[in-house]
Amino acid sequence: MKNKRMKIIITGATGMIGEGVLLTTLCHPDITEVLMVNRRTSPLRHPKLSELIVKDFTDLDAHSGQLTGYDGCFYCAGISSFGMNEEKYNHITYYTTMMFAKALAYLNPDMVFFYLSGVYADSSENGKIMWARIKGKTENALNTLRFRAVYSFRPGFIIPLKAQDNVRLIYKGLNLIYPFIFPNQTLTYDDIVTALNRILALGYKEKILEIKDLKLIAKQHGSTKQKL
Repeated sequence: MKNKRMKIIITGATGMIGEGVLLTTLCHPDITEVLMVNRRTSPLRHPKLSELIVKDFTDLDAHSGQLTGYDGCFYCAGISSFGMNEEKYNHITYYTTMMFAKALAYLNPDMVFFYLSGVYADSSENGKIMWARIKGKTENALNTLRFRAVYSFRPGFIIPLKAQDNVRLIYKGLNLIYPFIFPNQTLTYDDIVTALNRILALGYKEKILEIKDLKLIAKQHGSTKQKL
């Protein structure tokens, strides 16, 4: 699949990480079409970009025609566990993700599905930290679906893009110091999208993409050389 022109679905584009991934994806020369699946309308417009509004990610029956024919999905939808009980967080993080992914696997069995997880996600599903257990459970369950491949990426601190609107104030403050103190735990959106696109085309031996994996793959492939 090397050098194939890719068609991508992105979720979570109205959130911070999803927005950064989307903006960078639009600049990638090997990605020709991007469909953002949102619950609310985004003001962003681009020649490569189209939008599908889906109020309920667990019921995609009415949208099957619009979700068919894609090579990859960057699933960046999610929510912080802060202030949430386990039942509600599980419904959003595990159940909703799985229902969405199952529908895509049926419609696009040759698709590669990338799940935005988190550093310290608990693959054993037995740890004491609620969000980590549920993220780990979601990673494990996604690997049972009949996609061509499933990868869970676990980014650390991501340097915000200047063009981003959805960046929390605390994140802007951390950006002044974190990349200098912890460079090995810091990624750019270009690192992430370049790595995911290379994996989409060529595959990768590991199903869990840690920071070191994303940095290494992006470095081997080079960057998109776009300023955002």
